[in-house]
Amino acid sequence: MPARRTDLGELRDYAVARTLFEPTTLQRAIDTLGFVQADPIRAPARAQDLTLRHRVADYRAGDLERRYPRLAIEEDFFINYGFLPRRIQALMHPRSAVRRWSPATKRRALAILDFVRERASVHPREVDEHFAHGTVTNYWGGASSATTHLLDSMHYRGLLRVTRRDNGMRVYAAHEHAAGPPDALQRRATLDALVDVVVRKYAPLPVRTLGLVVRRLRYAAPQLARGIDAALARAKQRLAHSRIAGIEWYWPADEEPAELHDRVGDRVRLLAPFDPIVWDRPRFELLWEWPYRFEAYNPPAKRRFGYYALPLLWRERVIGWANVTVKDRKLASEFGYVTKAPRDRVFARELDAELERMRIFLRL
Repeated sequence: MPARRTDLGELRDYAVARTLFEPTTLQRAIDTLGFVQADPIRAPARAQDLTLRHRVADYRAGDLERRYPRLAIEEDFFINYGFLPRRIQALMHPRSAVRRWSPATKRRALAILDFVRERASVHPREVDEHFAHGTVTNYWGGASSATTHLLDSMHYRGLLRVTRRDNGMRVYAAHEHAAGPPDALQRRATLDALVDVVVRKYAPLPVRTLGLVVRRLRYAAPQLARGIDAALARAKQRLAHSRIAGIEWYWPADEEPAELHDRVGDRVRLLAPFDPIVWDRPRFELLWEWPYRFEAYNPPAKRRFGYYALPLLWRERVIGWANVTVKDRKLASEFGYVTKAPRDRVFARELDAELERMRIFLRL
């Protein structure tokens, strides 16, 4: 596709306006986003809730978990772990695994699968009490139940699905997927469709980020991994693109950045660290010209922004960050700015309005 003419200002407005669509239902918002990244930290709410509150009408913290059993969505691993429509999840399965199970692990998994089928749905505690598999070392260096670890692996392979959460713990049921694409042509089409999901979620994408997110599809669909480089090459051919300051940018061919220019409006928003507007840090620096970092897992002495700093969006610019906490049912907030806080009355009014929206969202 021939290059289009645009500039960084238009791309900045476009990056914000295209994903901050008119608030809608929870199902439609997830359908539009294609994928919502999850994170277990509550500061002051989980990342998935902080992302959805801007895009779902009358959304409250925890609504996703409460409504999940009634929605056509699934918890699963995409390019990260999160929530996505079933129609998109179906593109990733049946999923092969990068690591093969040992014969002993396979026997345990099949026994657990039989146990789950007999009971329709199970809490990990029930499985652990029945089989008592012991503990393993988890990714953060601590001890986890071996049963929970194996359930995670079975979920990733598509043998189980999450039916609901019980006090934050996944409750599982047995699951079977339809057969995968039978021939090379259909596998290619499936992979192109997955590429389109990540592009529509995170556009506009500088070329380096485009390569990063497309190659992360090897986790979503390991069985299609050999075709990813070819899928990336095809994407570069069909996507709209423009070269700005020596960097190639890509976005869906049916979207025009200029059409969303100057449509952001006078509004303050506190964003989740994994919101599509700010998720990719290199893109963030290109668009807003300062380095934001997520520091929850850094030692306190090495944090510049704070434990769970929420990027502060004013109009089409991310101008700073906020750390928001709840103590004794009251909201507390601390702000930092790249340069200094805007002095106009409109900003002050809109900042107060955003904090009030946060109180309502948190049911304070």
